[in-house]
Amino acid sequence: MPKLQAAQIQVTPFQQNCALVWDAESNTGTVIDPGGDVPRILVAIDRAGCTVDRILITHGHLDHAGGAAALKLALEAKQGTPVPVEGPHRDDAPLLANIPAQGAQYGAPDLQSVTPDRWLEEGDTVSIAGQSFDVLHCPGHAPGHVVFTSVALGFAVVGDVLFRGSIGRTDFAYGDHEALIRSITTKLLPLGDEMRFLCGHGPGSTFGEERRTNPFLPR
Repeated sequence: MPKLQAAQIQVTPFQQNCALVWDAESNTGTVIDPGGDVPRILVAIDRAGCTVDRILITHGHLDHAGGAAALKLALEAKQGTPVPVEGPHRDDAPLLANIPAQGAQYGAPDLQSVTPDRWLEEGDTVSIAGQSFDVLHCPGHAPGHVVFTSVALGFAVVGDVLFRGSIGRTDFAYGDHEALIRSITTKLLPLGDEMRFLCGHGPGSTFGEERRTNPFLPR
């Protein structure tokens, strides 16, 4: 089994969990949801001693994607190799394009829009720290939200779909509560109670713990 390690780097005033996942043997790493505070993310990468091979985005909200363009440029200059940005689903293109306006509204004018090198679809796979993860399209919180799962590793990165004791907001104009619950109950929970997950805000959990105790999920 690979020796994967993960660090959660809280970024932006929204306290978003940017995730750095790396293989301690190959020193290959992947950054997920770099919402901002790029210097802080670069420090974490240096401490891990890894080379970042790609940046993944779960959805188009500014606190998850607003630092992706700047981080890509910084890593490519430092490492001398391309660092592609992958995800989310194309349905979040309007959210990505609107990041500068949203950032100005929330007092974060340095956040930038980004156009992914690769849009992701249900059934695609992505590489995280050299390991293959399945892509699930899980709309509800955002139309193009995607989740990265590995049954073999018992590990998932779920963005703002599911939290410990809560679920993603759906009170946006494009939010869809029924779609969010359907995403969780038909795509995530069936992967097994032992699946551990990192989420976009707060501590992680397991699908089993949320199935048993999360008050927002149907019994």
